Amino acid sequence: MIASDTARNILNFALFQTGWLVCVLFPGLAAAGLVLIFLAIHFALVSQKRFTELQFIGFGVVLGSLMDTLWFRTGVLGINGSDEVLVAPPWLVAIWAIFMTTLCHSLGWIAQRKWLPYVFAPIGGPFAYWSASKLGIVTLPDLTISLAAMAVGWFLLFPLLLFVRKTLYSELQP
Repeated sequence: MIASDTARNILNFALFQTGWLVCVLFPGLAAAGLVLIFLAIHFALVSQKRFTELQFIGFGVVLGSLMDTLWFRTGVLGINGSDEVLVAPPWLVAIWAIFMTTLCHSLGWIAQRKWLPYVFAPIGGPFAYWSASKLGIVTLPDLTISLAAMAVGWFLLFPLLLFVRKTLYSELQP
């Protein structure tokens, strides 16, 4: 395990950014598998409360994947080349898993101000999907409606995840 908090946060951020980019550029099971390797590196070098953090990641993956599935089913989000997506694909689930690690480490600071998650999430969350759409993997069928729905979803989900971390997984507080 890395001793320095700063070094752990930098590695956590780098693993997340790399995992996101690989999943968006090369969507499929191979990218999801690579994220599993990144998660193993995270648990070996970054995480200090492995079992608790794994539970928290699992909780967030379920909620995030349900939100994405809702967006696919309602037409807010699409995948290039697919007429209908029934559930969030593995590469998108993998992005949720690697993203959840940041809430305990490199993005942990965002919970220090009660108002910050409500400002950051409705901008940052939709921006990630918009970026993925510009890279050609997902579609936002009606840009305005899609981004508005995502902003609302992230406005609700992100603070909820931070609340759950604080109340149910309090030992993960940065």
